[in-house]
Amino acid sequence: MRLSRARTNAILEGEDPVWGRTVAFALQGAIVLSATSIAIETLPGLPIWLIDVLFWLEILFVVLFASEYLLRLWSAPSRRGYALSFWGIIDLLAVLPSILLLTGGFLSLRALRLLRLLRLFKLLRYSQALERIGRAFHRVAPEMAVYGLVSLILLYLAAVGIYVLEHKAQPETFGSIPESFYWAVATLTTVGYGDIYPVTAGGRAFTILVLIVGLGIIAVPTGLVATALSDETVAGNDRPNRDATGPDRE
Repeated sequence: MRLSRARTNAILEGEDPVWGRTVAFALQGAIVLSATSIAIETLPGLPIWLIDVLFWLEILFVVLFASEYLLRLWSAPSRRGYALSFWGIIDLLAVLPSILLLTGGFLSLRALRLLRLLRLFKLLRYSQALERIGRAFHRVAPEMAVYGLVSLILLYLAAVGIYVLEHKAQPETFGSIPESFYWAVATLTTVGYGDIYPVTAGGRAFTILVLIVGLGIIAVPTGLVATALSDETVAGNDRPNRDATGPDRE
């Protein structure tokens, strides 16, 4: 039986009532197995038989994911739109590094080998929770933009403040405002690596102030996103009820 483009697309998206879930689970299992084999490849002293198994497994993954990409490209409502979309690029990168590696001329490129781990992003394709997170971020995008601008201003002010207070005591560490940005980022984000720290009383007092402000900065986006996620969860629970009962009636 020949499948139509729409049916093929529904199967690959996990929306087909017959084959959707099976294909989705199979692809997810292949992605996990692929990531596991990539990790095993880095172990030293592997026996020859295991190296051969991993090699043929990689060929199998290349064939599988390349077939998936070509089928998605063929069945997409807009082939150009899919090819240039985020998921289209991820699907292409899931096979392109392996194809280049198997040609033999790129075996020494460690970064190219690690690019195969981008396949893990494909696990997120079928996640409804990820869709809710995306909608939540879209909902609070204006507030997050303002928050980002305020954070940059505070980061700059923190770098200027610590430079003024610590420059004379530690000219090699806080020699300029740009050099002070590293301390400002580590302190304002409350990471505090401890490799750069103030030694003057004023610098230490200023550090305490920046740490307190940093705690508030971390709380702001967390609260915004948490509220938006809560709203999306409630809206998602309401959608099935609305679909079942039809439009609201007065």
